[in-house]
Order: sequence, then structure tokens, then C-alpha cells
Amino acid sequence: MTAPVRRCPTCHGALVDASHASAEALQCAPFCSNRCQMADLGRWLSGAYRVAGDPLDVTDLPDAPQGAPRE
Repeated sequence: MTAPVRRCPTCHGALVDASHASAEALQCAPFCSNRCQMADLGRWLSGAYRVAGDPLDVTDLPDAPQGAPRE
């Protein structure tokens, strides 16, 4: 029985098994290359990928102390 073929989420190319992958491929996981990784990042930064929901009104956020992380 063979394992299912994993695919790059950007180009949908088949990914090489980790035991046979190059150093670049391992650093870019789950993408097949730095190019596909950067293409995906560009889509997030341009707003092509969005989480569904109403826009957040920052005036509704509770005041937090300086430097405290918001949840």
C-alpha cells in the first residue's frame, strides 16, 4: 500500500518524500519551492486570502496596557 501523494498548495505539483527531499524543499514545506512559498505569502499580503466575517471595528476593542498582546 502506497502513501497518498502530497501536493504543493500553490502549484499542486507532487511533493518529494522527506527522506529524498533537497534542503530547499525541506525548508519550504509544505510548499515545493521558495517560489511557491512566496507566491502564497503574496496572496495573503494582497488580501486575496481572507477569513470570512464582518470587518473588525477597532473602537470596539478593549483598552490593553502598553505592550500587552491582544487576544
